[in-house]
Amino acid sequence: MSATTLTLMTLVLYQLLLLGIGFWAKSRTNTVRDFFLGGRTLGPWVSALSYAASSSSAWVLLGLSGFFYATGPLALWILPGVWLGYTIVWLGIGPALRRAAEQHDLITLTDFLVVGITGKMRRTITTLAGGLILFCFSLYVASQFQGAGRAFAGAFDLPMTVSVLIGAAIVVLYTWVGGFWAVSVTDALQSILMLGAAVLLVVMALAQVGSPQDILSASAANAPTLPAAGIATAGFVIGCLGIGIGPVGQPQLLTRLMAIRSNEDIKTGFFIAISWSVIVFSAMAVLGLSARALLPVGTEAENVFFEISNTLLPAALAGMVLAAVLSAIMSTADSLLLAAGSAAAHDLGLAKRFIGKELLISRLVTLGLSAIAIALTLALPASIFSRVLFAWSAMGAAFGPIVLLRAFGRPPSAQGVLISMIVGFVLTIWFYLLPNAPGDVLERVVPFTCALLIAFVMRQKR
Repeated sequence: MSATTLTLMTLVLYQLLLLGIGFWAKSRTNTVRDFFLGGRTLGPWVSALSYAASSSSAWVLLGLSGFFYATGPLALWILPGVWLGYTIVWLGIGPALRRAAEQHDLITLTDFLVVGITGKMRRTITTLAGGLILFCFSLYVASQFQGAGRAFAGAFDLPMTVSVLIGAAIVVLYTWVGGFWAVSVTDALQSILMLGAAVLLVVMALAQVGSPQDILSASAANAPTLPAAGIATAGFVIGCLGIGIGPVGQPQLLTRLMAIRSNEDIKTGFFIAISWSVIVFSAMAVLGLSARALLPVGTEAENVFFEISNTLLPAALAGMVLAAVLSAIMSTADSLLLAAGSAAAHDLGLAKRFIGKELLISRLVTLGLSAIAIALTLALPASIFSRVLFAWSAMGAAFGPIVLLRAFGRPPSAQGVLISMIVGFVLTIWFYLLPNAPGDVLERVVPFTCALLIAFVMRQKR
């Protein structure tokens, strides 16, 4: 049996399993609250693993491994930034967010941003937040569909357009049918597959190159040099650490904390999620650095994961590796689609205009957003890593400062929320359009800091 046939069989079985989960979850999805938040009944394992998978996506398996390949050991500064983000979200924000969701019957992160705000200002903030989510997530989902297209195109020599449509169709179908429960359970399954593939490839790479010390030595010997070493290196390090502040403003991740059953489950979930993250992110670091010794010079960075798997693994495991890549893509794309759908249907009020048909409208909105993301993927291809980091930084700067202050009992005033959101988002775009600074420190850190200062100064009067 050929490698292509084995890969195809593995993928078909895997996709059938995902669709089966989607139809199973349909029986648990009867209201808009079920569709977008799973009735707030998630346990720690599903919540933690789905969070981990959704926060990783194609940018970890494809983008991050390629980033380490292109940058060398200096990129290791990304790792503590990521793990800091996990800690802040789960242990710092999680309990307050879950409690607020229960007390105020919240459905979306935007609901949390406007707790206590009424009247015209509430509508203004809600509309702005919904619009920002739709804009950023259209780009974010497009990057995931692009990753799916690369996976199918690389495995089966298909045209990019056909590959993108196949990957997108599968994600849309089970998200449409099963909503939050389908997304969460499939993400948990996908996180396990991603973990297995990451460990397998690293073990194979270490067997070829040697110990981790050998890998660091070999990669450091031909690592790129940065100009003005002191300033550039400091900027790069701060920029990498700045990735860790992004999760505090990501709706697709924070809904996991809103949906979890109890604070005890949050503590358990944190240890599960951080353990998964340490293994997978460390594995991608080792893999990217190993690739500098294993692959020819000039290999395209975002193809490193595929090139390593094709070089080191027997044909029988090719399907598993490709399925892992698709898992990373789908586990984020489905969460993004659901969060974007909730922004349009709930935050912008589209579902409320059709009394009695809210669930149908929510599903139709999700389908429409998928079509937009597919169009963006095909019309405006871009680097997966850079596109994801832009959306990540923009959402983090717009929402993260408000979430932090609310979670720690220092909520901004209505004007503070509005101005903070605008400043964080606009500054991110501005710095993104400027020539790249080392590590994009301006884009990832300065907008968040400015927005946080504004929100802190413009606090609610007690």
